[in-house]
Amino acid sequence: MGQPFSDSIFPGIKPGLPVLLLNNVDPSWPQVDIQLSIALADRMAEAMHDAGHSVMRARLENDQLSPLLSVYDPAELIVFNWCEEVPGIPRSGWKVAQELERQGFTFTGADYPALVLSQDKRQVQQRLRDAGIPTPAWRIFDSADEVDWKLFPAIVKPAFEHCSYGISRQSVVESLADLIRRVDYVITTHQQPVLVEEFIDGREFHVGVIGNHALQMLPPAEIDFSAFTDIHDRLCTYEANFDSNSLAYQSIGTILPIAFTSEELICMETAVLAAYRTTGCRDYARMDIRLRDGTFYILDVNHNADISPDTSLIRAAELVGYPYGLFGSLLVNLAAERHPVFGNGKQSYCS
Repeated sequence: MGQPFSDSIFPGIKPGLPVLLLNNVDPSWPQVDIQLSIALADRMAEAMHDAGHSVMRARLENDQLSPLLSVYDPAELIVFNWCEEVPGIPRSGWKVAQELERQGFTFTGADYPALVLSQDKRQVQQRLRDAGIPTPAWRIFDSADEVDWKLFPAIVKPAFEHCSYGISRQSVVESLADLIRRVDYVITTHQQPVLVEEFIDGREFHVGVIGNHALQMLPPAEIDFSAFTDIHDRLCTYEANFDSNSLAYQSIGTILPIAFTSEELICMETAVLAAYRTTGCRDYARMDIRLRDGTFYILDVNHNADISPDTSLIRAAELVGYPYGLFGSLLVNLAAERHPVFGNGKQSYCS
C-alpha cells in the first residue's frame, strides 16, 4: 500500500541538482498555443530555480532531437522531460524517451517501454485485465463489420490517442446500430482500431500518484458533471478539456478535496497503485477512474500526466505540501536516484 494525503513518505529533497528542462513547441501550432507552451515551461523553470535548482533550457522545435541533446553531458545533469511529442510526428512522446536513453541521460517520468505501452490502449487494458485490476468491460474492433457487443450504454474511443482526442458526446452510444456507426466513423476518421467499453455512468475521479519503490496517492479530484443529466455530456470530451468557448468546458468543474470513507480510500488506493505498478509508471502519473456499486474502475492511465499549474494533479500535490517548484524538485530528486553520479550519495549538489 502507499500513503494517501499525509506527510510525505519521501526523504528530504536535495536542492541544487542541475536540471535541463526539455519541452517541445511545434511551429505548426496556432501562435497562442506556442506562447502558452513557452510560458508554462518558463513558469516551471522559474519555480524549480526558486526551489534551489540550476535550470538550463532546451526547446525541441523540429525532429532534430539527437543534435539538440548532444551538446549536454548526461553525467552533469538530470533532464526534466516535458516533451509530449517530437514536432511533426504524432504520438511520438516515446521517441523522446528513447533518444534520451540512447544518449545515456537520466530523466523524469516514464521510460521508453512504458511510453510505448501507454500509446496503445489495447495493451494497457490487457495488462490491467491480466493483473485483475477492475476496468470496464471492453473489446477492440478493427472494422465495423466485426462489431458484436451487448452492454449499453457504451463508449467508443480511438485506440491510440490521449487527452480525450477523438472523444465527443457522440462517443457514448446506446444501441447496436449507433455503436456500429460510431465505430465506422472513428476508424475512418482516425485510421486506427477502436476501443469499445461499457460506459460507467458513475462518479469520476482523477487521482495522482508519485514515487517509485515507495508510492504516495495524492488526494483525488472529482470531476463535477452535475450541470448535466444527459449521459452523453457526462464525460471528459476533447471539447470539455480544450475548447474554452464550449458549454462543456465552462460547466464541468473539479472538486478538490473531497471526503471518502476509509473503506473507499482503501479500495481506491488498491486499484490506483496496482495500475501504476502494472503499467510501468515512474516518478508520477494520473489515473482516471469511475466509481459504481463500490468498485473503482480504471478508465485510463496517464503516464507523464499534464503538470501545468492549474491541473488537478498539481492542485492535489499542493494539498499535501508540494507547491509547484517543490513538486518539480521532487520529480528531479526521484529521477536522481537513477543517476550514475547523483544517485550514489557521494557528491554534494548544493549550489
